[in-house]
Amino acid sequence: MQIFVPGRLCFFGEHSDWAGGYRRLNPQLEVGYTLLSGINQGLYARVLPHPTHLIIHTSQGDETHKTSIPMNKETLLAIAQSGNFFSYAAGVAYQCLSHFDIGGLEIDNYLTDLPIKKGLASSAAICVLVARAFNQVYDLKMTIHQEMEFAYLGEITTPSRCGRMDQACAYGNRPVAIIFDGNDTDVIELEVPQNLFFVIVDLGADKNTQEILSKLNKCYPFATNEVQANVQKYLGSISYQITQAAVEALQKGDAEKLGILMRQAQAEFDKHLIPACPEQLTAPVLHQFLQYKPIQPYILGGKGVGSQGDGTAQFIVKDEEKQQKVIEIIERDFPQMECLKLTIYAKK
Repeated sequence: MQIFVPGRLCFFGEHSDWAGGYRRLNPQLEVGYTLLSGINQGLYARVLPHPTHLIIHTSQGDETHKTSIPMNKETLLAIAQSGNFFSYAAGVAYQCLSHFDIGGLEIDNYLTDLPIKKGLASSAAICVLVARAFNQVYDLKMTIHQEMEFAYLGEITTPSRCGRMDQACAYGNRPVAIIFDGNDTDVIELEVPQNLFFVIVDLGADKNTQEILSKLNKCYPFATNEVQANVQKYLGSISYQITQAAVEALQKGDAEKLGILMRQAQAEFDKHLIPACPEQLTAPVLHQFLQYKPIQPYILGGKGVGSQGDGTAQFIVKDEEKQQKVIEIIERDFPQMECLKLTIYAKK
């Protein structure tokens, strides 16, 4: 059985998924709202049932990793909580075993063309892959939304403190908007009237997602100073308004408006969130790159990706020709960076 799970690109609303989750503790907070899409790159795997173990073989570039874990809850939970390379897969297996009468799996992740730890939900893709493998191999009859839920539960069984947004990669290469209200999520599948063209750029620099999440989570559920109040303000009402405008622009195929909103979102993000984690969110590589003069004639707007920091940048462009031109300039002037194309196609 073959399975492909893509990474995902969050266009707008980063961090608002877990922030909206805090409404279960503080109902005065705003709901979270994100706009995202699966991308063309991801994880490819062949899966088989196994009677007693979770066996995983992965290939990421020149690196290969293999493990064999007994399918019992105590062992799976210990590995999940260890935070090691296979913790995400073990966390999902633990959650599935806790809810279903299942055996093990043999997963051969023979190809990964998704950049790791760059804000493109590589860990969520692994979790969705494992959840989908259990679902399909054992005919568990889970919906996509339920696969997302088990992937999320598996990931937070590890030391990761992600929100629920990343697992939307389960929906594949299509745009979706998601509203986050406490433990509830509302997924809205979207369509575009004409193709939209993006460039995703791995900045080839360093970022620490766990530090960003740790610092920002300290601002919740109740703000105790101005910095924390500003974080809640941006991840609440400001982010919601920008994301809603972006959803409307996307459904109209208005690339120029999306570019304007990207610039606006980055400016507001910087104003409200950098003071809470300046070590990571000042992000000099990202900010210098967003203003790089040679690409300005070809882009409509750009911003950071995922948790932000010096990980990945995104740009929206007018057409395929400008998409290619931006990539040529970046590859010429920044050989340490890697570019990916993302096109959201109009439904025929």
